[in-house]
Amino acid sequence: MSTRSTVRVVVVEDHPVTRMGVVALLGQDERIEVVGEAGAGEDALAVVAREHPDVVVTDLRLGDGLDGVGVTSAVRGTRPAPAVLVLTTYDTDRDIVRAVEAGAAGYLLKDADPARITDAVIRAAAGGTVLSPDLAQRVVARISRPQADLSAREVEILAAVARGLSNREIARALVISEATVKTHLVHVFTKLDVDSRTAAVARAREDGLIP
Repeated sequence: MSTRSTVRVVVVEDHPVTRMGVVALLGQDERIEVVGEAGAGEDALAVVAREHPDVVVTDLRLGDGLDGVGVTSAVRGTRPAPAVLVLTTYDTDRDIVRAVEAGAAGYLLKDADPARITDAVIRAAAGGTVLSPDLAQRVVARISRPQADLSAREVEILAAVARGLSNREIARALVISEATVKTHLVHVFTKLDVDSRTAAVARAREDGLIP
């Protein structure tokens, strides 16, 4: 039975075993009561509407349909609006910023210390923001940095570079000239403000442009 001081939580995670683990972890803390769970974004909205939790703990990627950012945006638009804590394995700057802009109170990786995860739930329920100093700095830096507007072809070539292909191999795969590949890469370097293939791939991954 829930008490006034107990934080009511809904867990949203598409992998059943992982979801069981998160539910078990949170359930061990006497300050927390898991009142519902869901394996898909759309299902999560129904559970939240029924249970009126204080906090929704959601993964970022939820398979087909509504993702964690979509869940965050939707539940934050309800009244009373629960706090949302994103618990995921993805830590690209673009993913973090998307979650924060959607209204997430916190963003933690699944390999975080269990005590930190449960404390984050409590802090989120109390209206606090749960971002490590490192993630907070990255969010500020990412928001202040203009988003590179790469063309579909430039992204395709950069993804090939990330796979380790040479200019000649990329040209052969895309049926274009090697000179054209080089021209596209010059444009990519300029847009991303980098001066090497390695730096271009790293920046593109930070911005969520390529996996």
